[in-house]
Amino acid sequence: MRKEFKNLDQLLKLSGQSSDFKTTVISLGKQEVSIFYYSTLIDAKWMQQHLILVLQNRALDSEIKDIEDIKAWIPINDIEITDELTTIQSKLLKGYAIVQLHENDQKCALVNLADNHGMRKTNETENEFSVVGPKVGFIEDLDTNIGLLRKQINLPNLIIKEIIVGKTSKTKVAIIYIDGLTNEQTIQTVEQRLTDIDYDVVFDSSTLDQIMSDNSWTPFPLFVSSERRERVVYSISIGQVAVLSDGSPYCVTGPSTLFDFFISPEDYYLPWILGSFFRLIRIFGVMFSVFATSMYVAITTYHYEVIPKDLLGPLMFSRQNVPFPPFFEVLFLEITIEFLREAGARLPTKIGQTLGIVGGIVIGQAAVQAALTSNILLILVALSALASFTTPIYKMSNAIRFLRFPIIFLSAIWGGIGIFIGVGFLFVHIIRLKSLGSPYVVPIFPLRIAELKDSFIRSSFQILNKRPQHLRPKSSVKYLPNKPVKQKNDLDEE
Repeated sequence: MRKEFKNLDQLLKLSGQSSDFKTTVISLGKQEVSIFYYSTLIDAKWMQQHLILVLQNRALDSEIKDIEDIKAWIPINDIEITDELTTIQSKLLKGYAIVQLHENDQKCALVNLADNHGMRKTNETENEFSVVGPKVGFIEDLDTNIGLLRKQINLPNLIIKEIIVGKTSKTKVAIIYIDGLTNEQTIQTVEQRLTDIDYDVVFDSSTLDQIMSDNSWTPFPLFVSSERRERVVYSISIGQVAVLSDGSPYCVTGPSTLFDFFISPEDYYLPWILGSFFRLIRIFGVMFSVFATSMYVAITTYHYEVIPKDLLGPLMFSRQNVPFPPFFEVLFLEITIEFLREAGARLPTKIGQTLGIVGGIVIGQAAVQAALTSNILLILVALSALASFTTPIYKMSNAIRFLRFPIIFLSAIWGGIGIFIGVGFLFVHIIRLKSLGSPYVVPIFPLRIAELKDSFIRSSFQILNKRPQHLRPKSSVKYLPNKPVKQKNDLDEE
């Protein structure tokens, strides 16, 4: 994945494929000096004041004879003169500028112009919070977001392609991938779909997400939209393509699979046993959220015989004063929960939290006392609402909230058969879905046994050393796991 270079020209040529790699040529009398840098990693004002203006002013009195003169002229402490390509590549990706005196010189000056923009308290993640791990998130500035990615991925073959989308807004959109790793067909597909967009104003990357989708007739998100830097860095490192839009704090990555929406970065910061346990909890929570209330409708309407005798008495006592059939009872509570969610999301934070807690308690208790619903159903609806938020990606939780309603309708019409019909249609639908031409439910269909090690569970890092093959990466091995060194026992040496 990391490329080796024979000379400085090859490094500059590869870096020049990225739109944020800039070349500035300044005239110092009869001589021209070239400055190469990544605009997303340096402080432009600092470069103008302490590098370009200083060189131009000093050139009025004297002439640069050697590259060593630049080190004496510029009032910056961190300047290094070298011809080692490894050092030049490393420093360039850390926010240094390359100052080249002559066109074919291999020896150049490296000037530290690094900027820490984006590393501040105000760009913490808001919707994708985790207890363990970094809290760095994206903001609404494209250059800052690209700089954040470059600081984590120190490779010259991290390519940034900028295009303009939107007839009215002229929004800058960046396509980000690693050259020599990401499949070329995936890159071409993303670039073509973005280029073909004929839209007036692009407000957010979510707009690009929908327009780029392979299927617009689905409630499921086909691309992962994240505000967390480490999630995007991980996606790029396994061979996915990232899309950033100016004015949006979210990054879209693809091709994505259904399991990507249940994976949290926290899974990899915890021991693999705990990470696997919490991932299974999320998957079980989603299944419970989708089918709990529909099963209540089916059982209480058509299938009383499956209820245990010990539970039948409390259930009959709870519903004896409810005048509505189970379907309307469930529909009333589900819609009430949706009202509380939407109101809590739209109101200011402190008021929204108060409304969610107080409103849920007051309305739930009042509904039970007024005999509009049963206590058991109230518990099921509350648990379903909680379970739908176990998914790390908010867009997937919205899809789960929506799916409950058609399955409730089917269970009210045909009971348990209706639920199985709904599940059948759901399976057929998600099996046919694709993300940038890649199957949506891989490794389940098509079956890839080797990739099941990071799907329902998260295996140890000794096993997760290869990239997903459905992405068709050019380099399949992420790293070579080392065998743990066993500590020698003093008794063994005797």
